[in-house]
Amino acid sequence: MAKAIMVQGTGSDVGKSILVCALCRIFRQEGLKVAPFKAQNMSNNSYVTAGGREMGRAQVAQAEAAGILPEVEMNPILLKPSGNNGSQIITMGRPLRHMTAKEYYENKDSMLEIAKEAYESLSEQYDVIVIEGAGSPAEINIKDNDIVNMKIAGIADAPVILVTDIEKGGSFAWIVGTLELLDSDERDRVMGIIINKFRGDLSILESGIDMLEERIKKPVLGVLPYFTNIDVDDEDSMSLDKRNRVSEASESQIDVVVIRLPRISNFTDFDILIREKDISVRFVEDARSIGNPDLIILPGTKNTIGDLEHIKENGIADVVIDLEKNGTMVIGICGGYQMLGKVILDPENAESKTLETEGLGLIDVSTLFRMLKNTHQVKATLHDRGSDIFRSLNRDSEITGYEIHMGETVLLNEAAPFLKIIERSDKEVCMEDGAVSSDGNVIGSYLHGIFDNDEFRLGLINCLRENKGLTPVSAEELSSVDKEREYDKLADWFREHIDMELIYKQVGDLKTNSRKGAKSAEKN
Repeated sequence: MAKAIMVQGTGSDVGKSILVCALCRIFRQEGLKVAPFKAQNMSNNSYVTAGGREMGRAQVAQAEAAGILPEVEMNPILLKPSGNNGSQIITMGRPLRHMTAKEYYENKDSMLEIAKEAYESLSEQYDVIVIEGAGSPAEINIKDNDIVNMKIAGIADAPVILVTDIEKGGSFAWIVGTLELLDSDERDRVMGIIINKFRGDLSILESGIDMLEERIKKPVLGVLPYFTNIDVDDEDSMSLDKRNRVSEASESQIDVVVIRLPRISNFTDFDILIREKDISVRFVEDARSIGNPDLIILPGTKNTIGDLEHIKENGIADVVIDLEKNGTMVIGICGGYQMLGKVILDPENAESKTLETEGLGLIDVSTLFRMLKNTHQVKATLHDRGSDIFRSLNRDSEITGYEIHMGETVLLNEAAPFLKIIERSDKEVCMEDGAVSSDGNVIGSYLHGIFDNDEFRLGLINCLRENKGLTPVSAEELSSVDKEREYDKLADWFREHIDMELIYKQVGDLKTNSRKGAKSAEKN
């Protein structure tokens, strides 16, 4: 059975996911077989594995850091919020059903069993498991129903690192309060504290750290400075504001607006556009802030009908329609694609109680919701009948991405297909995806990750540049991310500021094993 170590937080968005990434990369560098694990993730940012199963993107990044392929056992339960009081429950990569919070808690025993079995499966395959908690372990109102923090630590017999975000303020109180609200056996599991996202002179903290350690009788393992020079994926929508700040800070020639829908999903689809030096990407949630962009993107959503009604009510829909009439390019991805059509039908109440909803009418398509959920990795090429805006691209160039959607979209008289799918879940197929408006200015597709394809992104960028009378850019000028290098930088950052010796000591004989593993790897 694998050794285990767990990262829990004093709250949400304190950096747990990133620190798990760092530890996964460090243990891999030490020659260990390491895997991430999070029993339950709540996020609309998801990914489809090679086996066609759905899991949280955070565990995908952590698996990359560990040098392994993502498996649903790493995130056996995924909650995808679809409204104010309900989520679609994904277990072992397959949709179970929608549940309210109360219904989910009533099923906590069966959910815990699913998580336990998944953890045990991983534990048999790897040397060490790095476990991520969720939110805070000290939410006393839901503690009995919590299956992702201390219950998992007990199952794995894992020492716990408690991480706090000092940027938010009140971090010392968070630490003391969290520990005070834990049971004594839970408190004993906490091996030490990490203070994250620090800016400024570390000497200012020293007296506070000394007083904290004296009070809680636990060591501060280190203080991690805020970084801006390491490029790794963020997990949840709390990071959207940061994305805006980073993107808008740069001078740019192309203005891209992503409509920030209330239940936005898979917003990491657009991270690669943010990295392009001449593109500003703004996540906008009100009509007045849209301005006059070069491209509007309607992203994926966990509630297409609800979010469509939202943008109709707040005026965004009218602005998008007017801007498109005046030449602004519009692209819809997944739920955003469904919104662009003439009508959305939901006779089985798969998503809502609304049987028929009028779309924006920018593409001549209709969508019919069914209970069946499509989850596939996909390979495609541009369709021969598709838009002329990508005329510079080789139509045989491969485009990869993945589908996560309920609903089938049918092309009507004036729409042309956008892509030709040639492979779906490792099976050769000949299918159509997406649609292009009759004037070629509006495009819809079900493929998440489409912008990560360099040639496709280059064609899009140069189309936008041509529309503004700008010179085209070359493939060599595109942004690129060497993920392996970034994960190594993350590990270096963690090692520099954290007492790894103490971590190894608390976990047990892990370091000894890792050294043996590293020597063995060198020989091989």
